[in-house]
Amino acid sequence: MGTWSTGPFGNDFAQDWAEDLHESNDLYFIEDTLDNALANAAYLEAPFGAEGIAAAETLLRLEGRGGPQDEDSAGVDEWTALVQPKYKKSRTDLLDKAGRVLDLVLGETSELRELWQDSEHYDAWRADVAGQQARLSA
Repeated sequence: MGTWSTGPFGNDFAQDWAEDLHESNDLYFIEDTLDNALANAAYLEAPFGAEGIAAAETLLRLEGRGGPQDEDSAGVDEWTALVQPKYKKSRTDLLDKAGRVLDLVLGETSELRELWQDSEHYDAWRADVAGQQARLSA
């Protein structure tokens, strides 16, 4: 996996996911991504984890609780601006799924966590995911 930042969109998996997001004009793609991650809870492979983080952050942006906008998030921010007017806030079912996915990403059966744990940026990455969890709970 090519990674250039600890943020939710700072890797190849998340960028590919964001490109696919543009083919959607509703929440189905986000929900499908979260469901795929949850279906792989026994051992969450890195692509499912990275895509789950991206989906959770996109949902947070729709809820008005997104993290900082930057070059990595530009495609998602563009999509969010288009979908935002027709989005009904507080989709608690999706927020719950996003929270469970983030728990999995940080859990013992997460390949993504293992990969980050072997890097010098693990603490920053973990703090970013924990920040998403906090924004989900807000």
